[in-house]
Amino acid sequence: MKLKKATAVLLTVAVTVGLAACGSSSDGNKDSAKKDDNKLTIWAWDEAFNILAANEAKKIYAEKNPDVDVEVVTMAQDDIVAKLNTSLSSGAYDGLPDIVLIEDYRIQGYLNAYQEDFADLSEIASPEDFAEYKTGVNQIDGKMYGIPFDSGVAAMFYRTDMIEEAGYTQDDMENLTWDKYIEIGKAVKEKTGKDMLTLDPSELGQIRMMLQSAGAWYTDEDGKVNLADNQALKDAVTTYKKLVDAGITKTVSDWDQFVGAFNNGDVASVPAGSWLSPSIMKAEDQSGKWAVTAFPRMAENADSVNASSIGGAGWYVLKKVGHEDEAKEFLKETFASNTDLMNTLAEEINLISTLKSAAECDYYSKGMDFYGGQEVFKDFAEWTAEVPAVNYGENTYIIEDLMTEVMQQITSGADIDKVLSDYQKQAEAAISK
Repeated sequence: MKLKKATAVLLTVAVTVGLAACGSSSDGNKDSAKKDDNKLTIWAWDEAFNILAANEAKKIYAEKNPDVDVEVVTMAQDDIVAKLNTSLSSGAYDGLPDIVLIEDYRIQGYLNAYQEDFADLSEIASPEDFAEYKTGVNQIDGKMYGIPFDSGVAAMFYRTDMIEEAGYTQDDMENLTWDKYIEIGKAVKEKTGKDMLTLDPSELGQIRMMLQSAGAWYTDEDGKVNLADNQALKDAVTTYKKLVDAGITKTVSDWDQFVGAFNNGDVASVPAGSWLSPSIMKAEDQSGKWAVTAFPRMAENADSVNASSIGGAGWYVLKKVGHEDEAKEFLKETFASNTDLMNTLAEEINLISTLKSAAECDYYSKGMDFYGGQEVFKDFAEWTAEVPAVNYGENTYIIEDLMTEVMQQITSGADIDKVLSDYQKQAEAAISK
């Protein structure tokens, strides 16, 4: 699942995990693992999304390059992380792919530790071709190392019928602040008996989205831990507590409970990434009862805007595996530029591309009956362009392991400043190990 927090895996040179699938190179293969000249290998996770996208790209590439065999391999994201760590730290490239999908929250760790193992893609794409917030994470020293893929642009999905029953209109859901959202949520709870949203105490997607709406993260611009003096984080934590204290949240503990809550009509809205749309649309009996609006902003924070993001990844070339030029050419003809591919993926997997030219695709201007005829792809594209760029640093998941404890203490009434100050030290210690 995309919303649930993945297991944190440290990116260190001293990784000693023994994975037979990675194998080990002989000394002669440490600089480059020669492979079949006519074969490219791609690693990604998620059969219904990333893998399907890679296979569609494979079809398009084959039209002009029928002699190149492209193998798309499905692998769990945690397995990809572990295998990359093991092989790159030891300089053993046998068994690695030519192209690999890497999550935005993780890529800085790889580029800082193993920059020489990743191909510079500046010749096949330009940062200006993509949403600004996506390209900041894949650049070092002015060089672009990744091709941005999916937008995790945040949105507020909501039930129009429940909002109207509570005495509000769709106009009231535009340009939302969290305070206004809570006001509407209280009315929904009073009139319908339904909660406004779900919260999972072990999952901090809501905090991430609130943070990025203010152009902030758990770390500062230099990647250093920034909890104690982070005003945006304090505002986000305060807003989260307001939601809990308002009595308008439904507690869930896993993905199935999360999806079940809105598919069963137990909540009136879902703040989440655009990629959640297919899951919402599974409840066919609710067609015409949903709409989508921009993500709420924190009114008390002058930097917060009605746009954010959650999740997302990019495509990277491992240049010492043996097919650097061919892998670059594959990405150049597909994910780096091909709007026909983006249009197909919008229709097949509800992809919101971060390629700016994709906004002109035919499917983006199509009204969707499920959302009352709303051109949601067009809206997602507009909001994607407004997402603040932040430096996710190398340690998002390590810090979030501690932040779950922070949230439990604060929602139970502990002093925000004291808790964040205490955990600032703990986070610094955890990262320095």
